[in-house]
Amino acid sequence: MSITLDLSRASASAKTPVNLSGLTRDELRQALIDAGICPPEKARMRASQVWRWIHHYGVTDFALMSDVAKDTRAALAEAFTLARPEIVERQVSKDGTRKWLIRMAPGIEVETVYIPDVGRAGALCVSSQVGCTLNCTFCHTGTQKLVRNLTTAEIVAQVQVARDDLDEWPSPKEDRRLSNIVFMGMGEPLYNLDHVANAIDIISDNEGIALSRRRITVSTSGVVPQLNALGERTAAMLAISLHATNDPLRDQLVPLNKKYPLDQLMAAIRAYPGLSNARRVTFEYVMLKGVNDSPAEARALIKLIEGIPSKVNLIPFNPWPGTDYQCSDWKTIETFAAILNKAGYASPIRTPRGRDILAACGQLKSESEKLRASARLKAEREAVDAA
Repeated sequence: MSITLDLSRASASAKTPVNLSGLTRDELRQALIDAGICPPEKARMRASQVWRWIHHYGVTDFALMSDVAKDTRAALAEAFTLARPEIVERQVSKDGTRKWLIRMAPGIEVETVYIPDVGRAGALCVSSQVGCTLNCTFCHTGTQKLVRNLTTAEIVAQVQVARDDLDEWPSPKEDRRLSNIVFMGMGEPLYNLDHVANAIDIISDNEGIALSRRRITVSTSGVVPQLNALGERTAAMLAISLHATNDPLRDQLVPLNKKYPLDQLMAAIRAYPGLSNARRVTFEYVMLKGVNDSPAEARALIKLIEGIPSKVNLIPFNPWPGTDYQCSDWKTIETFAAILNKAGYASPIRTPRGRDILAACGQLKSESEKLRASARLKAEREAVDAA
């Protein structure tokens, strides 16, 4: 049985209409029956119609569902919603990266980032939680307290918002601009596995957004008991936020390691369902100057991942105010990569993207949250002075 961390501050009102975007096929069919939209014998057909309008055509208005009878459309609009969340802020980097600050509910905001020229065409980095519990010491995002898990609808909404902005409705078969999904935004996806798994089912459905599960990657810091369930339920590609090759250092960088140390983590990775040369694990390794970037660490990494079909993404550290860490020198990173490459492991160095709009790895929401707080404080002071 999966673990889902439920930290919602308050349950939704019973009168709040259900957003059909967050329902799986089976849930959608049952919702139509329960709302009296159609009898059980017609529910599968009706659900399939509605599904295509939502996830293939991207409509947000039931009135646009032209092959559905008018009275049925009216009943749908009365019982349900297709509304998108509020976009608080939209920024575009000089390198083409796009970032949206999305308000799901009062006090519930996440950032989602689209990175062009990643994967087959472009990757969307989505969040699974508001805030984070992991407190990884090099990650600015991880300094925020966890508010709650995102719902399935809120995860899917991030994809919908990006596709709205990229003008990708109806779902294209070729020439997609959004070709990959990475669960590498705010939060630990494996602490919200039920909603993450349902969202993957929705965005990979062939009659909807239709993204291949092999183009969906879930990144975890190593919630060992959930790794097998992730593979069995989603068939998603696995990424591990590793960053160290020994327990003492990883205990400092990724405190979750104290609960699930490296020997347990590596055993669970080796047992990940579907692992093969065609479905390699990605190890993420942030390069921290004088901390984990020596040739000896590179050789230790090779020994640690020996025999695992994998590649290593080397991530130049993205500095943030107050951090004691520095990014490794470029020559040091290249030397580290060369050692891995010589041992047969692909080790691309990730080009920092969106730094000018604070959209790079580890920077999501935290800076915009601080800036908004600063603006509020300034306004309050001005109001006091005016009084």
